[in-house]
Amino acid sequence: MKLVTWNTQWCCGLDGTVSPQRIVEGARALADFDVLCLQEVSQGFDGLRGAPGDQPAQLATLLPGFRCFYGAATDEFGSDGKRQRFGNLVATRLPVARVQHHALPWPADPSVESMPRMCSVVTLRAPGLGDLRVMTTHLEYYSASQRLAQARALHALHEEACALAAAPPKPSDEGAFRAKVHTPHAVLCGDFNATADDPAIAAIEASAGAHTLRDAWPLLHGGTPHAPTFRVFDHTYGDRAAAFDFVFVSAGLAQRLRRIEVDTRTQASDHQPVVVELGA
Repeated sequence: MKLVTWNTQWCCGLDGTVSPQRIVEGARALADFDVLCLQEVSQGFDGLRGAPGDQPAQLATLLPGFRCFYGAATDEFGSDGKRQRFGNLVATRLPVARVQHHALPWPADPSVESMPRMCSVVTLRAPGLGDLRVMTTHLEYYSASQRLAQARALHALHEEACALAAAPPKPSDEGAFRAKVHTPHAVLCGDFNATADDPAIAAIEASAGAHTLRDAWPLLHGGTPHAPTFRVFDHTYGDRAAAFDFVFVSAGLAQRLRRIEVDTRTQASDHQPVVVELGA
């Protein structure tokens, strides 16, 4: 299974052009992906740079053969009454068992600006790998306390899913009570707005027993520093390039990891995309 994750900055490149097509083409140049996880996908926020349109609809058109699942962390109405949504999108050509969207904590921090955050979870049936959860998210940038709370919530979501896999609900065939697919195997990816030494990353990697989430990069690259994914070309938020975009895999998938790389050349967003490949 090949997965690409990318904070798209509402598909706005460093040239100011908004192009979902360029994002899809850039992801395909990195890998013939089975799963595409995008953050900062806009719908109705026409005032953003480049005037993005209905990006979930545009991306669905650009991805024939894929099913797209949009999770909006921000879902509100502007002064003109128009609905405005901003969040994550997961597209996949693999069979899907179920989809969940989880709001993440947003504790008060009046010292900085912030916005709601969430995690989209798509449970897939991947050939050669079995059932697994693909989780994608985008954590708070300005507030360290909010980011840490959100990371702890992600860890709790994973622990809960593992517990349900070990002890599923009593079987039922009745409507929405019917049996669900539960699995401890997970890939968590996205823009964590944190470097590898941030407490938020440690919170995600906190022990979950046999299914602890592990940063995929050192599993294949050892002590080699993470390739940078942010501030590589655009220095609006600082001059020092850093790795903010991560892929974590549950321990049971660690031996299935075959590849993790960063495209450090593209300028189709202010972040760089990351590809990960898992083998049977």
